[in-house]
Amino acid sequence: MKADNARINRMLKTARGQIDGILKMVEEDRYCGDILMQVAAVESALQSFGYLLLQDHLTTCVVEEIQKGNVDVVDEAMELIKKLK
Repeated sequence: MKADNARINRMLKTARGQIDGILKMVEEDRYCGDILMQVAAVESALQSFGYLLLQDHLTTCVVEEIQKGNVDVVDEAMELIKKLK
């Protein structure tokens, strides 16, 4: 992975902290609406991470494979994009 490792680490640590917070909220039998708001925050954080990783994949791995003549990598990239939406 060639993306900014510090940024990626921050994003993943934020998501992990949010998940830990959700676990604590469930253990404390907190209001479901509050927990769902945290679930939405985790989903957003992971989606942002996924898009950053996808961008890195497209600009490095996919480009390199196309330059080698492997155009099948475009189909793989399209499948990854569909899964991230």
